[in-house]
Amino acid sequence: MESRAGVSKQDIREQIWDYMESQNIADFPRPVHHRIPNFKGASRAAEHFPRLQAFKMARTIKVNPDAPQKNARFFVLDSKKTLLVPTPRLRTGLFNRITPPPGATKDILRKCATSQGVRDYSVPVGLDARVLVDLVVVGSVAVSEKGWRIGKGEGYADLEYAMMASMGAVSQGTPVVTIVHDCQVVDIPEALLEDHDLTVDYILTPTRVIATGCERPKPTGITWSKISCAMMGRIPILRSLRSREKQAGRDVTLKDEHPHLEARSQHAAPPGAVRRPGNPAQPEAGSPQGADVPSDTVYVGNLPRDTRVSELKRALRERGAAPLRLTWQGPQHRAFLHFQDPASAQQALSCLQGLHLGANTLKVALARQQRASDPAGGPAREPHPDH
Repeated sequence: MESRAGVSKQDIREQIWDYMESQNIADFPRPVHHRIPNFKGASRAAEHFPRLQAFKMARTIKVNPDAPQKNARFFVLDSKKTLLVPTPRLRTGLFNRITPPPGATKDILRKCATSQGVRDYSVPVGLDARVLVDLVVVGSVAVSEKGWRIGKGEGYADLEYAMMASMGAVSQGTPVVTIVHDCQVVDIPEALLEDHDLTVDYILTPTRVIATGCERPKPTGITWSKISCAMMGRIPILRSLRSREKQAGRDVTLKDEHPHLEARSQHAAPPGAVRRPGNPAQPEAGSPQGADVPSDTVYVGNLPRDTRVSELKRALRERGAAPLRLTWQGPQHRAFLHFQDPASAQQALSCLQGLHLGANTLKVALARQQRASDPAGGPAREPHPDH
């Protein structure tokens, strides 16, 4: 297939997905839209895999968990090599090591290579495991003969590789393989590529093996400026890696953080001096009395009637938005989260967008505290949502 000129990555994805469905190339699960597409002939394409010199030399191989790579996973296990499979959407960690039972037959190994087998026969691999990956297999929606790759648009394969690079598990010399149908090999405009995009060294299709000779550098680590607070909230291992890199002195500012607020927060009061609800905020120099001040408090509303404060705290921790202090107003179905400074509150607000408890989507907003209009310091009003 040839891609049209002047297209976006999403245009190319839609073109591939539509073609595979219309020509009945697609295989279960269908429709293949918004997936790494499975295809008829995937097992035949995977038969090239154990013949690669890179495969023969490798001891530890990481293979993505998608359906088209099922036979690749089987060949790794059948060759008695170590198989690492990323956890789906990185929700519970980075890798699982697949450990077949002793004396496993080929039938059992094939079961281990399925998505169910990955769940049943896996052991988590932590950040401190000092894994060295010799060969990487990724899924693709589209790929060019030059080695340029387009995934399904969620960025997980790029992120997995960047995380492995940050851990020292892969290097620029680690080969990357993808397994696709011939129709997925298309021209991809170089202008669409970004620094964090992963390239491939070998393309396996049902009819051929393409050695791309790609010299474009692969990611050398995580580009934190491309990571959102919401993604940080969904991926616990990403938070752990960020903490380590921050301690090492690296810049780990996220895409939706505000450096100018963080710079101001360096001069903020220490945690013990955080303003409490009910205490009037002090006006900034030159500010008119009675105006709003930047808030270090986040309002959370629409809490389900039977929510316990422990449930909310757990949800906040999972999103990476645990406050210094929480004011619980359960009968009013709301709570206020108090942070060290406005920058921390703004970051938490980004992380909490779309948060659910039970059937309810919670309302989150910065709560602004009104400055006292009485120069003598009358009582401040309760924090309220800033709409």
